[in-house]
Amino acid sequence: MRVARRPRVLMGSALAAALAMSACSSAETEDAGGPVRIVASTNVWGAIAEAVAGEHATVTAIIEEPSVDPHSFEASPSDAAAITSAALVVYNGGGYDKFVDDVLSSSGNAIPAVDAFSLAERAADTPEEAATGGGGHDDHSGHAHGAINEHVWYDIAVAAETAAAIAEQLAGIDPSNGAAYKANADTFRARLTDVDSAIATIADVNGDAAIVQTEPIAHYLIEAARLEDETPAEFTRASENGTDPSPTALTEALDLLRDNRVRALIYNVQTQDDVSQNLRATAEESGIPVVEVTETLPENTDYLTWMTATVESLGRALQSP
Repeated sequence: MRVARRPRVLMGSALAAALAMSACSSAETEDAGGPVRIVASTNVWGAIAEAVAGEHATVTAIIEEPSVDPHSFEASPSDAAAITSAALVVYNGGGYDKFVDDVLSSSGNAIPAVDAFSLAERAADTPEEAATGGGGHDDHSGHAHGAINEHVWYDIAVAAETAAAIAEQLAGIDPSNGAAYKANADTFRARLTDVDSAIATIADVNGDAAIVQTEPIAHYLIEAARLEDETPAEFTRASENGTDPSPTALTEALDLLRDNRVRALIYNVQTQDDVSQNLRATAEESGIPVVEVTETLPENTDYLTWMTATVESLGRALQSP
């Protein structure tokens, strides 16, 4: 099972009341000429929005705690009010943070939004192509949630495109600071090239190295580094569906570690359970490096710092003897 906080349910009259209140709040804010208010589904997208907005906007993230699973999260009345009163909403999309789509579709208003998933160039891929980078290794898993892997914040190109889309939206909302938003997005994109170069180095030095994942949230990072995800397909499907893998699938995954057939275990620390902890213990006993990945930012960091640290951790793991 996923380790997650109990979802907060928003229904019926509570939703209607929250939306009505937020409509008034939004109008009052616009009339007051205050700073642009941005609401992001998670602090990952909030950090990218902050990088673009700079001092000209306030950014609020609905999900910041690592104990919360966005897949199952449901917005509270205050969450809905924040979303519908925002000048701009930034979210992952692709079913990952469905609570945002639910609130937006219920609001009755056209709220400016940036959906990062829609910017992914791989949107037309089949599940098998998305999981394998477009070919080969038929035994690797497709993704349980849609046509492509929805964890697009690990795709550097999508992060850059999302920043550009945020800048464009903000320029329309706040034209007087449009040049600043574009400059900030350009700076963010330029700094992403350092992360991209580090990933390319991993691909050059350790391309085709085999890894196994407790859950495929870092799929696009693994793909860009040209690593081979040997996680059994049945194991991946179970992890994505929040169920335990079959004994056969678990044994296959454990054997990859016991037999030293993989170079690293990619470990999602936000969805730990007995199965993933078993894999980690086996990896450590076998001398296989463990690379920790997360779905939200650590406290007091930003997207670029976080992604750089993750890539560096992966590189060090693959260099281990």
